Amino acid sequence: MKKSRTGAFAQSLQKQWHQGGLLSTLLTPASWLVRVLVAVKSYLYRKNLKTVYRAPCPVIIVGNIYVGGTGKTPLVIALVQALRKKGFTPGVISRGYGVDIGPQARAAFGANASASASQIGDEPSLIAKYAPISVHPQRQQAVEKLLATWPTTDIIISDDGLQHLKLLRDIEIVVQDNRRTGNGKLLPAGPLREPASRLKEVDFIITNLKSTPLNAFQAEFKHEIAMTLEPVSLTHLATGRTLTPAQFIDEYKNQHMAAIAGIGQPDRFFATLAQLQLKISKTIPFPDHYTYRANDFKAINADLILMTSKDASKCHALADTRLWSVNVEPHFSNPHFFDLIEEKIRQLPLYSSN
Repeated sequence: MKKSRTGAFAQSLQKQWHQGGLLSTLLTPASWLVRVLVAVKSYLYRKNLKTVYRAPCPVIIVGNIYVGGTGKTPLVIALVQALRKKGFTPGVISRGYGVDIGPQARAAFGANASASASQIGDEPSLIAKYAPISVHPQRQQAVEKLLATWPTTDIIISDDGLQHLKLLRDIEIVVQDNRRTGNGKLLPAGPLREPASRLKEVDFIITNLKSTPLNAFQAEFKHEIAMTLEPVSLTHLATGRTLTPAQFIDEYKNQHMAAIAGIGQPDRFFATLAQLQLKISKTIPFPDHYTYRANDFKAINADLILMTSKDASKCHALADTRLWSVNVEPHFSNPHFFDLIEEKIRQLPLYSSN
């Protein structure tokens, strides 16, 4: 009973975070206190009354002001790949949510034991397949470990950390989704870590859409760009076999399928699957960053089980041949988004003085 009441309270709070209500109104005085604390913290760093750290190379922050998942990780991976094509050698730092990192930062690159989700977290584990990554709650330690391990790194992407003001940054990218700023209030009365006015200060706002066509998107800010996550392939976890969506549909169109998602917004993943017109008989949401066990799948009556790449990073060791990862890539309403990022980088003093 206690668990169900807790779940009902959380569901009610989430709903009111989006549209307001009595509970949100009652919590509003607490959100005023949060607003004051945020303002004081910002003032102290802005006036150099608190120590800041400047990394020896440019830093790009990919974060959010809406608490929870908004789809940052696919953007970080795409940004890594785009910067590499433009001649940079990017590395990534992350907090390592859900993992006890300890006093020393951890670093990983590739698919090996050091890059497992249990060692560095599920999202860093996924990013490690594409770029060197260093993980620690104190971003300075993560940066120092990254550069000591991969000294050729010439640009750093911080996966989250918008509110970690101790780390100086050159470019700020905020990722939001269809919920945008919800009811506009700060925690706990609303979903925001910072006031909505913060969006005016960042370099880019990326709005991760669930289903709205990119060409129909209505931006609220001139520096806002829409993003959709398009499925590009599916990978069989047991064998590593990878198929295009068309190949997968052709081969398994008559199979009984279920889908799971342990991300911030599971419905967004289920909407992505709907684009493929697969026969998904059951969709099962799990809590964000959920640690899967074999028993979680035994009760699922399906020939195939589809999941996100983030979920798959924690499921490779499970002896279940039904598991498939759906791999996505971001598409943007402005196809020149990564060119705009490069332009801002080239304008930094480090480059403009050359």
